[in-house]
Amino acid sequence: MSSESSVVASSHSFSLGRIAIIGAGAVGCYYGGRLAQHGHDVHFLMRSDYEIVTREGMQITSPQGDVQLKVNAHRSPEEIGPCDLVIIALKVTANEALLDLIPPLLHEGTLLLTLQNGLGNEEFLAEHFGAERVLGGLCFVCINRLAPGVIHHLAQGRINLGEHTRAPLPRTHAIAQAFRDSLIDCQVVESLAAARWQKLVWNIPFNGLSIAAGGIDTAAILADPTLENRVRELMTEIIQTAAALGHQLPEGLVHDMIERTRTMQAYKPSSLIDYLEGREVELEAIWGQPVRQAAAAGLAMPKVQALYEELSGAIRGPQAAGC
Repeated sequence: MSSESSVVASSHSFSLGRIAIIGAGAVGCYYGGRLAQHGHDVHFLMRSDYEIVTREGMQITSPQGDVQLKVNAHRSPEEIGPCDLVIIALKVTANEALLDLIPPLLHEGTLLLTLQNGLGNEEFLAEHFGAERVLGGLCFVCINRLAPGVIHHLAQGRINLGEHTRAPLPRTHAIAQAFRDSLIDCQVVESLAAARWQKLVWNIPFNGLSIAAGGIDTAAILADPTLENRVRELMTEIIQTAAALGHQLPEGLVHDMIERTRTMQAYKPSSLIDYLEGREVELEAIWGQPVRQAAAAGLAMPKVQALYEELSGAIRGPQAAGC
């Protein structure tokens, strides 16, 4: 039996089994911590946080209730060993590291679930590890990492989960149910590509304008009529582009996303935090790749292109100067 057929066949009796978390920042620790809290065998790859988390455990503060967890932390993927499910929450800018991190975690039936932002992540994993293994999840959540092993969950938390390049399988529904059983709202989507474009409708304007407008949070963006209008224009252009590419997004999405964002109050998007703390921003995955995908189909995204160019100057300028 081929590797692809064996993984597909195993999907009919799939259980989460042993889980590895690659990328133990806010997203990886929050979702991995919830799975561990509810009895799943979760193993976190940690570097700088390893000693503190090993000694003090992981803490999640949340409107759903605070929890202190003793978790399985490891310094290397070799220490973790082969797993049934690898959840990837690493920043897209570090994707090349996955070429070394993932192989020690694989057995014939290992599945790879990326919770990363932007476009192109499933394609990267499929190219290097086989398309039959790959799933993707879009996280709609307000979370921050306050300190090593300390995660503050502010609001939301939904994951839209789908298969790479195909319709959902029994394994897709099994993973979604395991998340739901662990206090995580998780919905299976028929088209992962459409779900990725839907996530960009929020990520492109709010992550982008938070940096381009001088380091401001979502509440400040929506308090400025000019910036709110720009949010609406960007969202509309993304929705129209997605439709032209064959991804029809829900009616009323602009209104719904903006109104939900108002409930976040003064939330700092992840790209803004990366920028303010001097870390590399996921510029290409969130802003560059959508423009390039549209251009390859003969479509222009002038408003997104303009924001991409603004961000390129803002982000690459300080980096080039060594700041």
